[in-house]
Amino acid sequence: MASIKPRFKKISIALVATIIVVGTLSFSSVDFKVSKSLDTFFAFFREVSIFYVDKPDPEKLVKVAIDAMLESLDPYNEFIPEEDKAELEFQTTGEYGGMGALIRQSADYPIIAEVYEGSPAHGAGLRAGDRILEINGTSVMEQPVDRVSKMLKGIPKTDLNLAIQRYPNPDSLTFSFKRDKIHIPSVPYHGMISDQIGYIRLANFTTNCHKEVEKALKELKSKGNAQGIVFDLRGNPGGLLHEAIRIVNLFVPKDELVVYTQGQIKEFDQEYKTTSRPVDTKIPLIVLVDRVSASASEIVAGALQDLDRAVIIGERTFGKGLVQATRPLPYNAQLKITTAKYYIPSGRCIQAVDFTQRADDGRISFIPDSLISEFKTRNGRIVRDGGGITPDVDYSASMYSRLSTVLYARNHLFDFATHFHSLHDTIAKPSSFNISDKQYNDFMTYLNDINFEYESQTESILKDMIRASQQEKYHDMLKPLTDSIKSLVKGSIAMDLELFKPEISRLLEEEIVGRYYFQKGKAQYTIHNDKVIPQCIEILSNQEKYSNILTTGKAEAGNSDIADKVARRASVVQVVNMASTAMLPTALDQYPG
Repeated sequence: MASIKPRFKKISIALVATIIVVGTLSFSSVDFKVSKSLDTFFAFFREVSIFYVDKPDPEKLVKVAIDAMLESLDPYNEFIPEEDKAELEFQTTGEYGGMGALIRQSADYPIIAEVYEGSPAHGAGLRAGDRILEINGTSVMEQPVDRVSKMLKGIPKTDLNLAIQRYPNPDSLTFSFKRDKIHIPSVPYHGMISDQIGYIRLANFTTNCHKEVEKALKELKSKGNAQGIVFDLRGNPGGLLHEAIRIVNLFVPKDELVVYTQGQIKEFDQEYKTTSRPVDTKIPLIVLVDRVSASASEIVAGALQDLDRAVIIGERTFGKGLVQATRPLPYNAQLKITTAKYYIPSGRCIQAVDFTQRADDGRISFIPDSLISEFKTRNGRIVRDGGGITPDVDYSASMYSRLSTVLYARNHLFDFATHFHSLHDTIAKPSSFNISDKQYNDFMTYLNDINFEYESQTESILKDMIRASQQEKYHDMLKPLTDSIKSLVKGSIAMDLELFKPEISRLLEEEIVGRYYFQKGKAQYTIHNDKVIPQCIEILSNQEKYSNILTTGKAEAGNSDIADKVARRASVVQVVNMASTAMLPTALDQYPG
């Protein structure tokens, strides 16, 4: 036995050594690329820091590297340094410390784009259109608007002193007041849109937004005697997952599966079911969506569609089926990273098959049939994946002309509303306000006075064609034809302003209404002029038609004005959906203050 023990000991040592070596090799096979890449990055960073001709900012270098790294994954990952932590909190809670306004950049000084009703800015008498000259004695001339936003924000009850220039007075005015906690309502408007149909608009999924929706729903049922609900998610980019589940729970029973997640770390996979008693599981419900409705909006719309609890009307949604989690990093930084995909009750994943392939207006591009799978709702209706939620009733908002979008993007509509506000103390209520022919002519005069110029889409394309013909030596041969086309398409600005008067008037009216009635008034105005609302009322008022859509999936097309859409499509560079004003601030880089 004595001879066996040393031999057994040697075998044991050899076995342990083998395990260590195998384990090391296994570890290396998994992590060698990570270790090698980090070593390369550290060496690269050191060499650049030491030898670059100018002394680089190390924090900026790292931030650029991290942003590029995250961009290579998907569009929804984000590095959040400590100084931007307040912005993350605002995105999730809808709250921040400040004066309660949106600001945007103008030629030299930032300008107040919108004042929140009941905010410190509102109480102090600030208006949309006011130019901010100084903040607490510091000039903000030519300062980036995001930096000005940070200067305006601060701890509630701290002093804020602003020097303002108000049109048309060239002298500066001084406003002194205290910051406060600003809460942006998730439900900017709810009300009755007919004798029996209620309307709720949800702008985002922030903390406790389900309570705002629940309060609005109960109020419409008790005070308005609502027999049907239009739930508007157009322009809603999403937000908190658990808020989406709680909102679905308002309309479906307890213990219903709403969504489940699957990711690389299986321990994080989870099913999310309703946990509370609903408010109403029977009331007819329509959910409005558009191409900007994303993430949590798609969970709500998709789950209610899969459970045959609501009729979905609008456009195919954005197609964001990815879940982000926030992870802590050193020095109070945060990493918002995609950790899973989510799936709704039918088993569909809403994530676009290829999120990089989108049209200029944000629509999901063509998806081949080979990449699309069929699923069934509770009633057996066929639904499909491939990206976003396809509505039961298709309704696409009419596209706006290039002229309208140029007027909006260059702030000419905004500036004229400022001029109008300086001349009129009051206007009619939002649902009945219209600008007169004389006031529209005043707008045309204003554009003439500032020497407004623009080029139609057709003229722009023609220029490109002429340029290409010159490069390819076809210019002389095609010149008679291009000259003829040029003479046909070259119109006057005055003519186009008359041609597109109805849509430009609506945009002007919405901007003006906001000066007097704030966000709630703008919502009332857009609902009153929203062409899909009468169709919603008609479906909710016809129980047979409503039930038929939920049982057979059959419905008529929503927008019959095809000729109008085709005629206008060629001149469009951007879609401005009046009912989805949430997408407008993004286009103009507006920041809270």
